Amino acid sequence: MGHRTHSSPRHGSMAYRPRARKGSLIARTRTWPTINSKEPTLLGFMAFKAASLHILSIDNQEKSPTFGQMVSNNSTVVSCAPVIITGIRAYYNTIDGLKVFSEIYSEKLPKELSRKKELKCDFKTQLNKIETNIDKIHKFTALICILPKKAGISQIKPYLIEIGVGGGDLISQFEYLKNKLGVEISVHEIIKPGMSVDVAGITKGKGWQGPVKRFGIKKKQHKSRKTVREVGTVGAWNPRNIMYTVPRAGQMGFHQRTEYNKQILLTGNDQSQSVTPKGGFDHFGVIPGDYIILKGSLPGPSKRPLTIRYPVRPNGDKIKEPKIIHISTIEGEFS
Repeated sequence: MGHRTHSSPRHGSMAYRPRARKGSLIARTRTWPTINSKEPTLLGFMAFKAASLHILSIDNQEKSPTFGQMVSNNSTVVSCAPVIITGIRAYYNTIDGLKVFSEIYSEKLPKELSRKKELKCDFKTQLNKIETNIDKIHKFTALICILPKKAGISQIKPYLIEIGVGGGDLISQFEYLKNKLGVEISVHEIIKPGMSVDVAGITKGKGWQGPVKRFGIKKKQHKSRKTVREVGTVGAWNPRNIMYTVPRAGQMGFHQRTEYNKQILLTGNDQSQSVTPKGGFDHFGVIPGDYIILKGSLPGPSKRPLTIRYPVRPNGDKIKEPKIIHISTIEGEFS
């Protein structure tokens, strides 16, 4: 490294530290957006990545150089099973932030949920506690349950996650959740074609990798001492310290990543319009029910659960439903 006559930029982004292995398959969502809507609604849902395909559509972005022309979009199919609102969680504001005030669980829970967690509460007592202290509540969230077997996955154990609620005022949100408690909600009630969403998921795991593959550093010459696929120096002899910015071997992949403003090209149902190719998708199979198709790629392999929410930094208020010309269900049709 000392013989270099020109400066060299560092390899590997510092924005994704620590590059540690995620402890769960479910992506954690810390922020839920605020939407301008008179009717309350869920701000997200959970789905499962199925496969990738190509779609021919008319470009509807006005400032795009291909506006009005037919373009080929690399897209991702996501299998969406209906979600069940199993509980309501109320928060109140304290000097240390938001704290849970109370929780209400549905009296009709799916039997598969017993494999996950035992949810019990005195429904009338907790309901009366929230109604009498509604002025102390800061926000409501929904506890939703999703059954993977309804999305075409053989897993029996369900997923239980927390989803934000937006639109309307606080009282209307509580009435909405109370009326929907224990009811199945399809993906078509939450999102529409043409809108943008944020997708959070866990990437493919690649195990323990060296700095050449993990950070993209350049290999040393073949006659180097001891090793070729290692950094030239990890630091000075004194002080005896290695900076955290030095590329080192470690875990690669299986990290949480969020894709922002992914456009929804199509929403449908397998009974009305099937996008499953003959023989099913590789490593997934047949989509049995509702699905959505998003423009671009999504993190993770097939069957990986994804958390989809309303955009936290939307790029526009206009929702333009794209005009679909053709959906490719044949591998290598547009290659």
